Amino acid sequence: MPDKLDGLTGSCVQIPCSFHIPDKNKYTFNSTILTSGVWTKESPYFDVCPDRVIFNSSETVNRFQGKITGNMSQNNCTTVFFNVTTNYTNKYYFRIESQPFRATDTGKSVDIVVRDLPSSPIITVSGEVKEGTHVSLNCSAVAPRPEHPPELTWTLPTQFTPENQMQENPDQTKSVLSTVTFTPSYLHHEKNITCTAVYPVGASNKTAEHNMMLNVSFSPKDTSASISPADPVLVGSCVNLTCSSTANPPVTSFTWFKISGDKPTQVASGLSYTLNVTAVDGGLYFCEARNSHGCGKSKEVQLATKGKTGMSGTINSLVGTVCANQAKAGEEPEEPAENQSEEIQYGDIDFSKLRPKDTPAAAQDRVQGQESAYAEVNVTRRGAQEPPLNNLDGLYAQVDKRGAC
Repeated sequence: MPDKLDGLTGSCVQIPCSFHIPDKNKYTFNSTILTSGVWTKESPYFDVCPDRVIFNSSETVNRFQGKITGNMSQNNCTTVFFNVTTNYTNKYYFRIESQPFRATDTGKSVDIVVRDLPSSPIITVSGEVKEGTHVSLNCSAVAPRPEHPPELTWTLPTQFTPENQMQENPDQTKSVLSTVTFTPSYLHHEKNITCTAVYPVGASNKTAEHNMMLNVSFSPKDTSASISPADPVLVGSCVNLTCSSTANPPVTSFTWFKISGDKPTQVASGLSYTLNVTAVDGGLYFCEARNSHGCGKSKEVQLATKGKTGMSGTINSLVGTVCANQAKAGEEPEEPAENQSEEIQYGDIDFSKLRPKDTPAAAQDRVQGQESAYAEVNVTRRGAQEPPLNNLDGLYAQVDKRGAC
């Protein structure tokens, strides 16, 4: 017998059962003589408590309605109990009564559990669910009464043709198996599937279902690149390029390319690419996202630039530092150190290329010689305090004015 059986209130329970007689007792068992089957509840020992006998095939009236459907002369004691209720939930033992052989297998029993609602069917998946690869989904439900098995139906996000069959389990119980084969797409990822079992109980039905979410593996999809700011970017300012993609498992690497001539050239890696724009940075960019199943490529985006830079390399370097700082998310600015001193530093800025319209005053200045213009800038630096120079708190930057200003 199986170790355990599930039953449904108002339905039937079939107990697969077979027996054999030990060699030492075979001479006392005559299969040609009518043999009765007896079922006891809770305990195999019914001498003290005769009410533990709930069914005897030789009796016309029994506590439990049932029938031995197996051929006892062929050692088959399969039994069906009708119209079971939750009170039937218990442990059961089988006994043989024949002349002169009578015996109970006290070491073997079956646990019958009767519920008001049926157990949920079980969904299993054959292999990995991967895009473009055939996959089989199996749904099985117990059939307490094989003559009236449950009907299985599927709910899937794609077209399918199920194959249903009755199968016998290793413990001789019966179940219904429904198999669906289809080719998943990445669009099926995280979609719900349902297998529903409908059990006939008298004139009505009882239903149980199993829901699960599909986990489809796929290469990067919907890969896109974006630029911020999207408007034409002033040369010398910062711009941020960001790549996005959907993949399962998640993207493991992002790579950035720029179209140079007719060929793409790799320029960076990472989810974001931040740069200080120069005049040669304008052009078409795209990104690639990759995981263990493949890669996805974005459409090309245009980085448009405007203006020319006249700043010195030092100022360009400062702007680049600002871009780098913007790319670091979550970093806190440093607090200024105490007892900072103000330091005077000098720097030259050449405005010779800026030649506005001449004026008489400017021409006179050129005759008299170069004129120095001063701009005051406060600069602080960490470190030991240094005395101010000539009691000035500012910085004088001498400007060479070779032309009118």
